[in-house]
Amino acid sequence: MATTLDVHVRMCNQEIVIFDLEVKAFIQDIRDCSGPLSTLTELNAKVKEKFHHLRLRIQELEQMAKEQDKESEKQVLLQEVENHKKQMLRKTTKETLAQTSSSITESLMGISRMMSQQVRQSEEAMQILANSSRTILDANEEFKSMSGTIQLGRKLITKYNRRELTDKLLIFLALALFLATVLYILKKRLFPFL
Repeated sequence: MATTLDVHVRMCNQEIVIFDLEVKAFIQDIRDCSGPLSTLTELNAKVKEKFHHLRLRIQELEQMAKEQDKESEKQVLLQEVENHKKQMLRKTTKETLAQTSSSITESLMGISRMMSQQVRQSEEAMQILANSSRTILDANEEFKSMSGTIQLGRKLITKYNRRELTDKLLIFLALALFLATVLYILKKRLFPFL
């Protein structure tokens, strides 16, 4: 039974080392990853899975240590379990950092998307403002040309009004001269002695 237990202990230690190396490799992949958020999430899930297997193996090793007959072997195995737990705690901190960096990356990507949307909206607003400005400038040019036309029309109307007044005055004077001439002729014919 002791040799079978020793074999199990060695296998469990080997599996712990293998899982430990895999976790370290995945953490390094997370550090090196500059890709999309889905890749980071996938790597993070793999780290969690390997951590779960690592915890199970450490618990299994702890159980085997408790089943040891010799107190010295039991203490050595329990010390190994404690060392593995301490290492796992440090890795858990790394995992937490990886999760934090993943959430920060996600937040930054969200901010980046919001900023690009704001830039697009600003570009659209600038385009609308440019079109409105062009329309206002065109309307202003139209009003200036209309203003010139209106000024010219006013001058012409004023000129025609003066001419009409002059024409009325000339007609009145011509009529007065005609009447004066008619009266003079009548006076000379009807009253030649006067």
